[in-house]
Amino acid sequence: MNIAFGPVPSRRLGRSLGINNIPPKICTYACVYCQLGPTLMMSVNRQAFYKQEKVIRAVQDKVAKARVSDEAIDYLTFVPDGEPTLDLNLAAEISALSELDIPIAVISNASLIWRDDVRDDLMGADWVSLKVDAVREPTWHQINRPHGELNLHNVLGGISDFARVFEGDLATETMLVKGVNDDEANLHETARFLGEIKPKVAYIAIPTRPPAEEWVLPAQEEQIHQAYHLFKQQIDQVELLLGYEGNAFASTGDTEQDLLSITAVHPMREDAVEQLLTKTGANWALVEGLIEQGKLVELSYSGRHFYLRQITMPNNWAE
Repeated sequence: MNIAFGPVPSRRLGRSLGINNIPPKICTYACVYCQLGPTLMMSVNRQAFYKQEKVIRAVQDKVAKARVSDEAIDYLTFVPDGEPTLDLNLAAEISALSELDIPIAVISNASLIWRDDVRDDLMGADWVSLKVDAVREPTWHQINRPHGELNLHNVLGGISDFARVFEGDLATETMLVKGVNDDEANLHETARFLGEIKPKVAYIAIPTRPPAEEWVLPAQEEQIHQAYHLFKQQIDQVELLLGYEGNAFASTGDTEQDLLSITAVHPMREDAVEQLLTKTGANWALVEGLIEQGKLVELSYSGRHFYLRQITMPNNWAE
């Protein structure tokens, strides 16, 4: 197994060199939507899965090769085939890799952040993403299927404690599954909690690859749109992760591609769309055509019209 991989393009982190510090698939959760498949071993016990020297050397070698090839690396990212904070050597690895002068990110499900040692370990990172799929206990159990020793109250408390003292960039990610956590009541409570911890950015995601459970489907555009606006009332920066690989916000000179890339990340108000069309010399017929082709969806919220990129199911994953 490759401990270090990439660099690969990441919409959240630019060019990211991944660090796989957990063997597949050891995790604290057995999320119904996990793209890596069912959890093979559930655990809440931190341990050293690999010698820290092996992890550090693997990353150093990858970075050296990337620099020789003049490949840019924006972040070194702990994003393994399991929960990264299960690694007892995480702090030592972050400390050693910091000497490479590349920002370090950790993408965690937040399940162990109630532990003092885990919060201390994450303090050394520059960017940390914490999962907040639900703040209601029944919903949390239904979507994340946590290890039996975990307690949601402790998890949420740990997230709050970490958010108060972390000096790096804090992100949250909420995966919306149709019929599980995408109803208005769940979204209101999740948004309220996120408003309390104030992450720099809150990501709203949907499953875009075959999930661990066949019945799992992504939330629909209306629920995603509602989630966006509820979150936006609480947090300054909210972004969508809908699986589109386009170059969001970069002007390509192609009005259609610019419109689709932006609406894959942010719903656009009608007046904002009109401004983009005027700026590029296009007209509203382009929008109507994209709606007819099923590439764009028109939605309403608080008396205004918004436009969102159509969700496309992968060919190998259909309802």
